[in-house]
Amino acid sequence: MSVLKILAGQIEIPATRTGRDRNVHIERCACKIRRRLESEPADLVVLPELSSIDYSREAFGRLERLAEPLDGPSFLIYREIALRFGTTIVYGIARASDEGYFITQVVVGPDALMRGYYDKLHIAQFGASMEKDYFVPGRHLLVVELNEFRIAPIVCYDVRVPELSRTLVLKHAADLILHCGAYYRDESFTSWHAFVMARAMENQCFVLSLNRAGECYGNSILCPPWVSTGRPVEAFPPCGEEFKTCVIDHREIEQTRQQYPFLLDKLDDYQDLKCLEIKV
Repeated sequence: MSVLKILAGQIEIPATRTGRDRNVHIERCACKIRRRLESEPADLVVLPELSSIDYSREAFGRLERLAEPLDGPSFLIYREIALRFGTTIVYGIARASDEGYFITQVVVGPDALMRGYYDKLHIAQFGASMEKDYFVPGRHLLVVELNEFRIAPIVCYDVRVPELSRTLVLKHAADLILHCGAYYRDESFTSWHAFVMARAMENQCFVLSLNRAGECYGNSILCPPWVSTGRPVEAFPPCGEEFKTCVIDHREIEQTRQQYPFLLDKLDDYQDLKCLEIKV
């Protein structure tokens, strides 16, 4: 099957200061997902970066209470949904480990088993971000296969480093990049979509860029492999919560790469090209 049906949640996340706050929020989110899947099945459910807690110093300062292991409360709740509805779920947590705290996207399969996890590689420390004070960077990539799609999660700041997406597509044959973020409306907010569209078009793949909802967040987008007047990005609400159903077709990637074959025309290596340096 070359088609993938995605339920993407631009979700509201309340203040979380205790483990109970976190668990109540996760269960409320899970109830909304169950209701949607009962009326409209999906192959893949996606939630944003750190979808179990709010993004703030107040929350991050309480990671000893709010961070969880891979088999923690989020996994126990979402695995039940995955098994019941035969879907794959990707969600974000603050992951506790012996090495420190990680910003992690977890993948649970329709058999309720954990299929893998990705720890954010690039830790943001600019604008409203203060992650280096609390989190450590990851050290591995992840690609998951579903409905002929090779799906690679990345997180927020990761999209601004083109080498990562390029490697996922050219070396690991990713077709869909799940870019889950917590984009706050600071001075870097307006540049976010430009980075997402560049990653989609230069790699000719789909990029789902999923933010959380809220007055200072929102504006998630799904980018096709080629953006044009006839094929614009799919936009989420500017601020409000929405569970949006998106359907993508692998044939669109193939057609785009045939029409615009610049991936075939690229050189194997640009590092060893002689550079003629001229002083004028």
